[in-house]
Amino acid sequence: MNSSDTDLATSPAVATWYGAAEGPGSTGGACGYGDAVAKAPFASKIAAGGTSLYKSGSGCGACYQVLCSANPACSGRPVTVVITDQCPGGPCASDSVHFDLSGAAFGAMAKPGQAEALRSAGSIHIQYTRVPCSYPGLHVAFRVDNGSNPNYFATLVEFVNGDGEISAVEVGQGSSWAPMQHLWGAVWKLNAPVHGPASIRLTSGVSRKTIVATNVIPAGWRPGATYSSNVNF
Repeated sequence: MNSSDTDLATSPAVATWYGAAEGPGSTGGACGYGDAVAKAPFASKIAAGGTSLYKSGSGCGACYQVLCSANPACSGRPVTVVITDQCPGGPCASDSVHFDLSGAAFGAMAKPGQAEALRSAGSIHIQYTRVPCSYPGLHVAFRVDNGSNPNYFATLVEFVNGDGEISAVEVGQGSSWAPMQHLWGAVWKLNAPVHGPASIRLTSGVSRKTIVATNVIPAGWRPGATYSSNVNF
């Protein structure tokens, strides 16, 4: 996971960590990415966002650089993380900005050999900035929800460059476009048949750019299958 911008102004936040010490936080997660968070391109560098970052799921996929300097174990070097989960309640809700980082991401902010020392602090003050997401060599992919059927279609949207988060999703069949509803996390649904081949039009969350993944959902699509497009922001 790369970011395409590194020298940006930062803002203060609070960071904690969860899950295994060197792990991906959770392979469930409130965005729907599942065990993909432990693999490239996420490579366990993820965060569960507090209220202001998770944004009821619309913040899923956004990329941030985080760094710490207040603790002696901090390296001061930025680490890029993706919002893939929600941190509900407690400080995650009361802090204005709260990152509950994976153990791997939290430790990555440390000096060499100091990851465990930094994690032992539990909660630290950090600096963060929003950065464009960049998934070199990858196109936007659509993972069809397991609950989809001939009269109901839902899909996870992943590997979105740029803003990372999505504000609108539409399904195109023939000459007509039908708006999908945000279901949860990075999953969108349509309460109508999708026969395929079908196109999907995405609108990015901040810049409001649009792209069309033409005929990305084939005829005979299957629940649980992932279909990669040939486009990205």
